[in-house]
Amino acid sequence: METFIELGKRAKQAAGELAILQTEQKNKALFACAEALISASAELLAANKEDMEAAKKAELPETLLRHLLLNEERLKAMADALKEIAALKDPVGEVLSMSNRPNGMMVGKKRVPLGVIGIIYEARPSVTTDAFGLCFKAGNAVILRGGSDAYHTNCAIVKVLGKALEASGICGAAVQIPPAADRESVGELLQLDKYIDVLIPRGGAGLIQYVTENSKIPVIQTSVGNCHIFVDRTVNYEMALNIIENAKLQCMDACNAAESLIVHSRIAEEFLPMLYERL
Repeated sequence: METFIELGKRAKQAAGELAILQTEQKNKALFACAEALISASAELLAANKEDMEAAKKAELPETLLRHLLLNEERLKAMADALKEIAALKDPVGEVLSMSNRPNGMMVGKKRVPLGVIGIIYEARPSVTTDAFGLCFKAGNAVILRGGSDAYHTNCAIVKVLGKALEASGICGAAVQIPPAADRESVGELLQLDKYIDVLIPRGGAGLIQYVTENSKIPVIQTSVGNCHIFVDRTVNYEMALNIIENAKLQCMDACNAAESLIVHSRIAEEFLPMLYERL
């Protein structure tokens, strides 16, 4: 089994190549990756089936099973997302500001790739392609450590993406996955400060706290958030009811599902019973 050091070395080398890629090269590669996902659907769904069977045997919660599931519809959405990323403006090289100092020196801000990004997240296969696509478009190599429950699925996805990159003349090590999915692998990843330039934990408060407290690498910390809705006194009741129902019930376990509701005191007595009936 390869070591984490070898993983980091390959990522660092790939990052140097990605940093000088032209926008057209990156966009063509993203389209190639999108098409490769669809072409390899049988392989990817088979890997996901293995993860799903193990998750059911372990009696994981229904919400986690929904996150973990991969099907033809979700695969298409993942491929479409890569194409959407290709359509985004390339941030690399953008000059944000420029000023002339009194000594005649021009000083400015310019966007450049970070290098190697490590992302630690939970069992959502779609995050694997989204995270790769965004990092790649910005000229960064990425090491993806997804949840252990999706390990076979993520390995299969990364393998397909890597092959598509190589077929496009780009180093396949631009996207990699650690050689293990146990808890110890997270700890090892946090020590690769010679090879990973920044870490992004994506998940619950416990994961974010663990990564922040134990990492030797700079961490971009995300918040647990609080998605809220405010119903003002001048609101259209039917519109408000539709918005709240959609925001809470369309997918209750999504990270952007509504969590807090604030209703103006002047309409609360009339509006809240209507909302109770709707929900």
